[in-house]
Amino acid sequence: MSKLLSNLRVPIRGLALGSLAAILLGCVAQVRVPGPPPPPPPPPPPAVVYAAPPAPAPAVDVEVQATEPPPPLPDYEQPPCPTVGFLWTPGYWAFAPAGYFWVPGTWIAPPAVGLLWTPGYWGFVGGRYMFNVGYWGPHVGFYGGVNYGFGYVGVGFVGARWVGGSLAYNTAVTHVNVTVVHNTYNETVINKTTNVSKVSYNGPGGTTAAPTAAERAAASERHIPPTPVQQQHVQQAAKDPSLQAKANGGKPPIAATTRPAELHGPGVVPARGAAPRPAQAEEKRTPPAAAPKPNAAAKPPAPAAKPLAPNTAKPPAKPAPKPAAKPAAKPAPKPKPPPRGEGEEK
Repeated sequence: MSKLLSNLRVPIRGLALGSLAAILLGCVAQVRVPGPPPPPPPPPPPAVVYAAPPAPAPAVDVEVQATEPPPPLPDYEQPPCPTVGFLWTPGYWAFAPAGYFWVPGTWIAPPAVGLLWTPGYWGFVGGRYMFNVGYWGPHVGFYGGVNYGFGYVGVGFVGARWVGGSLAYNTAVTHVNVTVVHNTYNETVINKTTNVSKVSYNGPGGTTAAPTAAERAAASERHIPPTPVQQQHVQQAAKDPSLQAKANGGKPPIAATTRPAELHGPGVVPARGAAPRPAQAEEKRTPPAAAPKPNAAAKPPAPAAKPLAPNTAKPPAKPAPKPAAKPAAKPAPKPKPPPRGEGEEK
């Protein structure tokens, strides 16, 4: 029995070793060699950086400075609104190297529905007078407390308002032709900042107003600078010598216009007391002479007059003097009637 078991152990042991070898061979056969590493993922696309559009071109009077204050505001009448939808922009004194010149007040089409105009103003800062450019916005901001008139009484604007996408005009302070403009109202304005001295700047000797809370809020809103036609209006005024303060003594002959950049014509309003404007350089052109018709026969020129021959004739003889006329004979006297009784029958 023991021999039998010993004989069985040998094959079992061999079988076990064979099985172990087979397992090891199988394990070795299943070992996989790792391949090359996968390529790295492509880099992420660069982040898109939003570039803000370029800022609009600055207005004509940005950062204009002067060492002396502007003249007082001239006194003038407002021309009537030429069409529905225009908004009044008051006149002001601008500055150039030659000195102050007047930019006439005019009616302007707003750049968008719902926008109002905040006028520019002069302010005394750091020993100099600096001009703050006007702008368009949903609300009227601070304009130095200057009373420009016609609804710009120093704070806000009471000359018109937007109603349902269109402008309504306050006839109490705005000049409109009611036969043309029908969207009107009449609202009495209590003017608490009557500008008797017509001061045109904020600072010593001028107004002393400070921005209100509403005006500070309006300053932080989105603004639109003066439109191209407004800038053209300023440029036209700068070229006109009669608008120089040194030439007109503060009373410009073109104080206001019906439309912008139209400084000549029936819509021009002078300041009160302004001198008449000089004659225009451009005269009315005379119509050219009519050219002769091609088929018309040209008339021969008239013959030249012959020179007068010298007078060689003798002077006529003097007429003989007429004899003096004799006085006419007096008529014979009529016979007197016979005395009464003679020759009469009794």
